[in-house]
Amino acid sequence: QLQLIESGGDLVQPRESLRLSCAVSGFTLDNYVIGWFRQAPGKEREAVSCISGSDGKSYYPDSMKGRFTISRDNAKKTVYLQMDSLKPDDTAVYYCAADRSHRVHYTRQCDPPYNAEYWGKGTLVTVSS
Repeated sequence: QLQLIESGGDLVQPRESLRLSCAVSGFTLDNYVIGWFRQAPGKEREAVSCISGSDGKSYYPDSMKGRFTISRDNAKKTVYLQMDSLKPDDTAVYYCAADRSHRVHYTRQCDPPYNAEYWGKGTLVTVSS
């Protein structure tokens, strides 16, 4: 059974850093693209970053460049999202999602309507003083 489980969400203060993890089971990263998405209360879901599981190439929407870094460890079957200089506007539930790489390019996964095949349940990040 294919699963994605996010972890690492927490309450942090502005300007702090946080690393989220997305542990996958039931498949190997080599044949998938993985994306991080977020949804704040009352707002639409948006893409944070997407990565190719096979070669590690990554993509960031313009609005997400600079403070977020996506990476993956295929041996651990885990994709990470490093978040630095966090702001209150970063408060959201963060989800990871997977698509088979023959179905969608990693850059396209980060384009709306964000209809990835498989989704985790999310992890809450709250940025507040």
